[in-house]
Amino acid sequence: MLNYAAPLARLIEELGRLPSIGPKSAQRLAFHLLRQPQERVEGLAEAILDAKRRIRACRQCFNYTDDELCPICSDARRDSSIICVVGQPQDLLAMERTREYNGVYHVLQGLLTPIDGIGPDDLRIRELVSWVRGGGVREVILATSPVIEGDATAMFIAGLLAGVEGLTVTRLASGLPAGGDLDYADEATVSKALEGRRPI
Repeated sequence: MLNYAAPLARLIEELGRLPSIGPKSAQRLAFHLLRQPQERVEGLAEAILDAKRRIRACRQCFNYTDDELCPICSDARRDSSIICVVGQPQDLLAMERTREYNGVYHVLQGLLTPIDGIGPDDLRIRELVSWVRGGGVREVILATSPVIEGDATAMFIAGLLAGVEGLTVTRLASGLPAGGDLDYADEATVSKALEGRRPI
């Protein structure tokens, strides 16, 4: 890597492993960090290590938390009879930004992606089915991103939940661009998609 000092070359290489960070962005970030005061860089490093040590999956919904239950699952004001199924924790945040949804969530921790070897046993699908079949759930909203993998995951889950008495399975309405990620949609678009959800 050019003629960088070994520690700088390693920093650029590690930053380049982050999603959406190419070689030029990794260089810019590395040089930015080197210009920062020592305490700011140490604060960033400590925050990363602290999050990695303390953050785990919620025992109920598999959202990220530093406790047994995430703040949403432990909130008695949430409607636990409606479960919104999302692929990743950041998708949950996109739904929460709308301030339109008051149910609970189930985070799959990914989407079905056979080409990458990700099948049903690699996701939190079994736990979702068990939760729904345990009773008390009247609606499951499949809010996986409208990409091929998200649609396939939604259809797979809908098939598993077919026939559960008293359960409605819905999918977010159009308004979300096909092939787009839920995480990148603005609040108004997600809100309209939630409002116009349809049975699947």
